[in-house]
Amino acid sequence: MGISQFFTDLRIYGKNVTRLNTYNNIHRGKRCFILGNGPSLLQTDLRLLKNEITFGLNRIYLLFEKVGFSTTYLVSINRFVIEQFANEIAKTSCTKFISWYLRRQVEITPETLFIRPGFKTRFSKNPITQGVWEGATVTYVAMQLAYFMGFKKVILVGVDHSFISKGKAHELVTSDGEDRNHFDPSYFGKGTKWQLPDLETSERAYHMAKEAFEADGREIIDATIGGKLQVFHKADYDKLFQGSSTAY
Repeated sequence: MGISQFFTDLRIYGKNVTRLNTYNNIHRGKRCFILGNGPSLLQTDLRLLKNEITFGLNRIYLLFEKVGFSTTYLVSINRFVIEQFANEIAKTSCTKFISWYLRRQVEITPETLFIRPGFKTRFSKNPITQGVWEGATVTYVAMQLAYFMGFKKVILVGVDHSFISKGKAHELVTSDGEDRNHFDPSYFGKGTKWQLPDLETSERAYHMAKEAFEADGREIIDATIGGKLQVFHKADYDKLFQGSSTAY
């Protein structure tokens, strides 16, 4: 890296930190939904989320036209996702949180912020000072951002925690047909490179998130329809919208 690139990165980083700071407790006391990318999303009436604060992950934008709205935020930190779909992600109108290490692969727009990966195994309450441990799943990164933003209740939907494809955790594979692990057959369709899941590490991370939220009088609940994850308290998705859409 040349000296000019160093100073360019320094300016970008400084501006990015300033912008990230504006999100600290920006949604204090509110609730949000984190949308996983499991097939169960197809059984979920996502139209109910139109007026909610939502986090989408990776290629969630494939659903935007169908449901009639974009998620409030989009989080993507996987190298292979960004390398293959950076242009599509950049075109989304929502605020995007991308790994700092992938900053040169995405178009820097007013809606793009960067988060610094952390290598210490922990739940980060401040991504600026501590970085963010990925916990083998972008869902965990979204949880840490939700904590930083001050949400009191985080509700998971579409976090199926179950994959048809089997193999060694983190192994890089190339899809040879339609994707049956996600909500859209083209999500990681034929010819797409992706890494097999590490459900064991993900569960370890989720337990850390649960403890961090509950220690501060907050909570994460799981409203995924038919989900296999057993870390968080379960909730009936439809009942979450009885009365006020922002009720706790």
